[in-house]
Amino acid sequence: MGTKGREIVGKDVNKLVEMLNKALADEWLAYYQYWVGTKVVKGPMREATTAELLQHAAEELGHAELLSNRLIQLGGTPLLTPEDWYKMSNCGYESPEDPYVEVVLDQNIKGEQCAIDVYRKLVDFTKDIDPVTYEIVLSILADEIEHEEDLQALAEDIHIMRERR
Repeated sequence: MGTKGREIVGKDVNKLVEMLNKALADEWLAYYQYWVGTKVVKGPMREATTAELLQHAAEELGHAELLSNRLIQLGGTPLLTPEDWYKMSNCGYESPEDPYVEVVLDQNIKGEQCAIDVYRKLVDFTKDIDPVTYEIVLSILADEIEHEEDLQALAEDIHIMRERR
């Protein structure tokens, strides 16, 4: 535990640890949602969708790494069980029971939109109290915005293909 690192955050450190753990829960669930989506997705542009989902899965795993490291630096403990992910998650998990590509994309777009809201709140919370966490969550926010855009572009391409038939 970094004494000076915790000191920078001050009295809000416990609240920040909780917020980061909730974001960590979201990242683990998002990672799995993307990963499992690559295994089951069916429909038009499946290869392009699978490639995008796989890339996003890897990036969500990277976010989990960043958040875990920061939690430890702040003297916190990253969530230890998948059960905790469900309890702490801001965004939840939507299983791809309907593997049709547009359904899977819509589920993941909703997840990204929730993540954008979560990281916007974290950016606002850390802006004036913790420059280290601020930079981390700002970077993750940028990734989540890009993910939403990527997924919406794929969904739009599929929609246009269907209309031109």
